[in-house]
Amino acid sequence: MIRKKPRGPSAPKDHPSANETAGSLLAVLSSLVWLGVAAVIARVFGDLMADQPVEVWRTGLWIVLLWGLRATLDMAAQGMLARAADARIAVLRHEIVTAEAQAATPSALGGAGAIAALTHEKLEALRPALLRYRPARMRVMVLPPVILCIAAWHSWAVALVLLLAGPLIPVFMALVGWAAKEASARQLQEVGQLSDLLVERLAALSDLRLIGAGPATVDSFAQASDDLRVRTMAVLRIAFLSSTVLEFFSAVGVAMVAIWVGFSLLGELSWGGWGDVLKPTVGLYLLLLAPEFFRPLRDLAAAWHDKSGADAVMDEVATWRAEMRPRRLGRGEAVSPCPMTTLETRGLGHRGVVYPDIRLEPGDSLAIEGPSGSGKTTLLRLIAGVERPAEGLILIGGVPLSDETADAWRAGIGWMPQAPHFVNGSLRHNIGFGAAVTKETLEAARLTDVIDLLLRGDLTRLGERGAGLSGGEARRVTLARAMHGNPGLLMADEPTADLDPETAQLVSDSLLRFADAGGTLVVSTHDTALAARMAQRITIDRSAAA
Repeated sequence: MIRKKPRGPSAPKDHPSANETAGSLLAVLSSLVWLGVAAVIARVFGDLMADQPVEVWRTGLWIVLLWGLRATLDMAAQGMLARAADARIAVLRHEIVTAEAQAATPSALGGAGAIAALTHEKLEALRPALLRYRPARMRVMVLPPVILCIAAWHSWAVALVLLLAGPLIPVFMALVGWAAKEASARQLQEVGQLSDLLVERLAALSDLRLIGAGPATVDSFAQASDDLRVRTMAVLRIAFLSSTVLEFFSAVGVAMVAIWVGFSLLGELSWGGWGDVLKPTVGLYLLLLAPEFFRPLRDLAAAWHDKSGADAVMDEVATWRAEMRPRRLGRGEAVSPCPMTTLETRGLGHRGVVYPDIRLEPGDSLAIEGPSGSGKTTLLRLIAGVERPAEGLILIGGVPLSDETADAWRAGIGWMPQAPHFVNGSLRHNIGFGAAVTKETLEAARLTDVIDLLLRGDLTRLGERGAGLSGGEARRVTLARAMHGNPGLLMADEPTADLDPETAQLVSDSLLRFADAGGTLVVSTHDTALAARMAQRITIDRSAAA
């Protein structure tokens, strides 16, 4: 039986979630609290420099309250942003995994390794940007203008220094950020290619050992790893270069403010302010605010690299979406199977192949014949709703097969693939996947004799390649799997291919008994002997494929 999984969340939207917005706002409020803390500290040291009394307990209480408020806001902001990042990554991961599970053709991004790299480590590269970039950008929009206004209120010279040094940071940040994005994209591409290479070599590991290709395989991994190292170092060099430039401008700006405040307090400078004498409290306050003016810009510069990496990942996701293969019909819901009724196709066409119309009643059998590559397996997939037809209709009891009806239709289908596939579990588990397997199912697939020869019977553990089973025995296990649950329709793709005549006869007899018992049987085959025993036969020739 073809089983379904419940639907997951929908694809993420481009606009920020409520948690992202709220977390960013709380981060801004936390930064604004520092303005109050700086005012209290400047007032205390200003009074000490002016030999005025200081109320220690009241000052300490204000500092503790303000720092506590800032810490609380920081914790709340990080919590909301973390939850938003978890939700965004989970939704993207669910979208990709679900679509790949329903895909009809290979991915445009590469093999299983590339998709695994995208859903795991590449999507995790979004987390730093989601946690830091949006709040940093919002702080830049609020905090520097506020500090600039405060500085201008007390000193036009300090405001001028901040106004001249501040904009240089975003300019260099943008220039370096473009290069960082390109370097990140190249690095991510190398990660996907290396993952693909690993999957391919693991799949062929036994063959590589047999032909003595181990050293060459190790060398290829070493070369791929070295290429990835080069790409990673290129990203790190850009990051360190941009950090050096940004730190230089922020350090120069703070130093110029410190020089002006210091010489003004010493009485060496009399210009730059709105009054004759700069008060110690005001000078210290301006000195404390200068680093905070540049801090949001530096945080944004650091987060810009995170954003560059995240943009590269989202570009890859956008490419994946643009090249997304057609999904199967249905919503992937777990529903009860619909009863087998009349199966009919009208004007069915797909991938340049026009298929003959068919009509099957319960208990009918159909053989689909034709040369390799003519579209026999594709027709089975279309009938099962695993692929969407380019044109034409598939009617179940006169009702078109659609997203609304496909889940219930597939729930009543038994599928026997051409190549046996197994999970690393017992033989019984590979048939029922946890559900009870009846003796009738085992007998119908002619498996009882095979089980009797195994040391642990149907509890014998099979590897992913069906260790301990011959090709014919493995094919009979997949036949039992297809018959499990009493499906109304059984679809078999080349069920007797590569089998010896005796085993092919056993499999054919089992299939025909299913049809004689009232089940509907559809088989794609090159076996003329099997096709001759079917009630209906259609042929798909190469000339039908344009």
